[in-house]
Amino acid sequence: MTASTHYDVIVVGAGVSGTALLYQLAKFTDLNRLCLVEKYDSVAQVSSHAHNNSQTIHCGDIETNYTLEKARATKRTAYMVVNYATKLAPRERDRIIFSMPKMVLGVGAEECRYIRERFDCFKELYPRMQLLERKQIADLEPNVALVDGAWRKDEIVATGTPDDYCGVDFQALAQSFSSDCVRIDRHTNKQVTQLFSTKVDRIRRDGSNYVLETNRGLLQARAVVVCAGAHSLLMAQEMGLGLDYACLPVAGSFYFAPEALNGKVYTVQNPRLPFAAVHGDHDVKERGKTRFGPTAILLPMLERYKRETIPEFFKVLRFDRRVAGVIWDLIREPDIRNYILRNVLYEVPGLNRRLFVREIQKIVPSIAATDITYAEGFGGVRPQLVDKISGQLRMGEAKITNEAGLIFNMTPSPGGTSCLGNGETDMRAIAAHLGARIDEAGFTREFLMGHEDTRDHAPSASLEGDSEPLSLATAV
Repeated sequence: MTASTHYDVIVVGAGVSGTALLYQLAKFTDLNRLCLVEKYDSVAQVSSHAHNNSQTIHCGDIETNYTLEKARATKRTAYMVVNYATKLAPRERDRIIFSMPKMVLGVGAEECRYIRERFDCFKELYPRMQLLERKQIADLEPNVALVDGAWRKDEIVATGTPDDYCGVDFQALAQSFSSDCVRIDRHTNKQVTQLFSTKVDRIRRDGSNYVLETNRGLLQARAVVVCAGAHSLLMAQEMGLGLDYACLPVAGSFYFAPEALNGKVYTVQNPRLPFAAVHGDHDVKERGKTRFGPTAILLPMLERYKRETIPEFFKVLRFDRRVAGVIWDLIREPDIRNYILRNVLYEVPGLNRRLFVREIQKIVPSIAATDITYAEGFGGVRPQLVDKISGQLRMGEAKITNEAGLIFNMTPSPGGTSCLGNGETDMRAIAAHLGARIDEAGFTREFLMGHEDTRDHAPSASLEGDSEPLSLATAV
């Protein structure tokens, strides 16, 4: 290895999380030799691609599976994204983040009571959030409240914001971070290298350093952070870390309808289900279309539509009695079993539209099966972790580290939203390990001030949350 291949930090994975971390290290630390490695030929080709996620800035206000504590942490990281993007030139800002109405909708007496109680609990954290009665819902989303000009029969209420930055193209955001790093590389004394079409085959330790074996030769660094989705777990386990985890990849699919919503309409999540409830989103890339979903189906591959990742799935599944026990516990729970069966049927051509339209009709009651089409080629994979020690699914993000400059990130939803917050955590850990300095004032100005001042919000070490979520059972 030559000096040109020896770095302070190497980041593996050029999705929005990896590029965000690279940008933070390049701009706000005094580390001078940084490298990003990506197996594809450009940034954000997997989970961060606009086709493969819900294009949502998750602030915690309309996600009913969030506890108040998790919502507080998520709000801080979400507005780091907004504060960054709103400081860009309008042309660049407007291709990254999008302002539109957003709400979480309660349908029926039980859900409506829950929504009202949740509003009372969360309104102090979200001052712009409003309680939306039928008339206010109709003003923002007429197709939600009305059927042929008359009020829908269901009792409905919602909480939401009439106009807020809640849509995002994470691919464009990652491209912005990457372009910023190119400018830093060109106009400062820092070397910020970005290597594409470069696949990491193995990471090994060499004294106090780490060596990456790639298809372009050996790279060496004092610290390595892997932001590669489910592949992060695979790489960690190949180094003997994270062996208490298994991975169940959950794929999500979507359906398109002609423009039915002006913004984002989420629904109340069943607290007995570990998966997101169906929501409708004004698509920021497919103009004139509303996207509904996601479905959830277990697929034996680490990347959607990539059959070559099937053997890798079996490596990270690490199937044994403990994993079998978790799967059995899921299947024997009636709500989860029925949910799994329904979602399998949502993938069956000819049958899927007639079944899935019932989910959509909770949001847009007048929509018909003939109005929707299966979104071919859309939808990604969420690496759902199984904790083999506790015998439970691990919800939210996971981080595996050897506390010596090596970090592996698994970032399912809201991983895109928390890209800068997660990057901050890793930046601070790496800086502490390498004895680097952080420009705290510059970091605060760029990410914690601007559109939303979040300086009084404590940094979030985790988005897991320790308390139980507010459930429908407690709301009635």
